[in-house]
Amino acid sequence: IGEKPAVLIMSADPNKDLFHREVLFDFHGVPMIQRFTTNWEKIQNFQARPDDILIATYPKAGTTWVSYILDLLYFGQTSPERQTSIPLSERVPFLELTVSPTNSGVDKAENITTSPRLIKTHFPVQFVPKSFWEQNCKIIYVARNAKDNMVSFFHFDRMALTQPDPGDWSSYFKRFLEGKLLYGSWYDHVNGWWKKKQTDNKIHYMFYEDMIEDTGHEIDKLCGFLGLSLSVEEKKRISGGVQFDNMKRNNMVNYSTSQVMDFKISPFMRKGKVGDWKNHFTVAQNEEFDEDYKQTMKNSPLKFHWEV
Repeated sequence: IGEKPAVLIMSADPNKDLFHREVLFDFHGVPMIQRFTTNWEKIQNFQARPDDILIATYPKAGTTWVSYILDLLYFGQTSPERQTSIPLSERVPFLELTVSPTNSGVDKAENITTSPRLIKTHFPVQFVPKSFWEQNCKIIYVARNAKDNMVSFFHFDRMALTQPDPGDWSSYFKRFLEGKLLYGSWYDHVNGWWKKKQTDNKIHYMFYEDMIEDTGHEIDKLCGFLGLSLSVEEKKRISGGVQFDNMKRNNMVNYSTSQVMDFKISPFMRKGKVGDWKNHFTVAQNEEFDEDYKQTMKNSPLKFHWEV
């Protein structure tokens, strides 16, 4: 991780700066990149509204999945045209992303005219703008088991051309254990949000593996948290629409409209399975991981499923 560069000058042309891999630097104790920190004051001063819903995850833990579920819950029937004409990334802005001075997640969120505003972030809990807490916003956090999360993040870093260079799998594996990836330690992230949830009843903590196992049941729990009631037909329609293969084929959801992702390297939505880590971890890596996990998580009450 390098030192923080003094200044970032981004082009007014939103496409000019897209295709270069950024370099991690230490930002308040967390490895970050410039497109998520250059607008820091504006991000931290973001004015949340009481009915805003924030979707928070470590990268590649089900962000798009939950974003799509929420968008269907709130707007699937009232605004069906948005499902076929507006990419999900525009409907659910990415709070900390700054592509150019005229293209940022904060701007997109501020320009949303529908209510509630659905906003996503990968921030560890300490980076969340204080207005979300002050306004008592509902926050949905999704956690995914560390092995599958690591694999998914690795393939995303390979195909997303603005992400730091992932290197080979074995070096990536080491950096994950050391917390030297973008957004820092998986352990700190999932545990930090869990700890916050213990004192804040506005946080709904979900597990990716539970969503795989019984999507309908998790949607029921989400609706209970959000105070929504769904008809049986509507629940069935949403559960079907958000199945992985349907989302993977949906060009408004699968990020195929993104200019910064190389789908020839890997699709954005790759497998959506629990247990794919077995196709990547060597026996030695799995032993090393399990030992490290046991030590690091020994005081954590969180329990993850490694297969379903």
